[in-house]
Amino acid sequence: MKQVEKRGKTVDEAVKAALKDLGATEAEVEIEVIEEPSKALFGLLGGREARVVVRMRTEDRAAVARRLLEDVLGTMGLEVVISLEDREGATIFNLEGPDLGILIGRRGQTVDALQYLVNLAANRTGDAEKVRFIIDVEGYRRRREETLQRLAERLADRVQRSGRSVVLEPMSAQERRVIHLALQQNPYVETQSEGEEPHRHVIISVKR
Repeated sequence: MKQVEKRGKTVDEAVKAALKDLGATEAEVEIEVIEEPSKALFGLLGGREARVVVRMRTEDRAAVARRLLEDVLGTMGLEVVISLEDREGATIFNLEGPDLGILIGRRGQTVDALQYLVNLAANRTGDAEKVRFIIDVEGYRRRREETLQRLAERLADRVQRSGRSVVLEPMSAQERRVIHLALQQNPYVETQSEGEEPHRHVIISVKR
């Protein structure tokens, strides 16, 4: 559990310093006062600062992720039904509702950004081990994955026939993973990722 110990002239000052280090609000933490401040005897000896331990509340991270997701969707005025599914070491939020194309964005950029924020918020709490959340909008991820798999196989055939490498367009880490997995058993080609985010891309080349 993430926690910080701080001292200050007052309990309030020590707590504020701890909240700043944690990047949290008072509602997100538990506060334990270790020592109350005391004044020095006759202004000379025995003065003591306040000492507190402030720790992040232990909360189910799926609940944190869902609450943030609901807040964002509510702010956008969208009517969405959210269902959860555990698959491949991740929790998937499936979103269904009318007119949700705005949540996908061009090449999935909007849903990728929302997914990033949800993961960032949810993994601020609890233990050090990260939990992975995937946001899917009306089956978009599944359809996109199938499209990428077909693309990978088609390009692998081209590379095998021509002997020349193919560089794909920049993709998210999740989409690059689909390409790598689709071709990892191919005996003729190999894949690797190159470049820096957000321009990191996959290269398919003849296996050496």
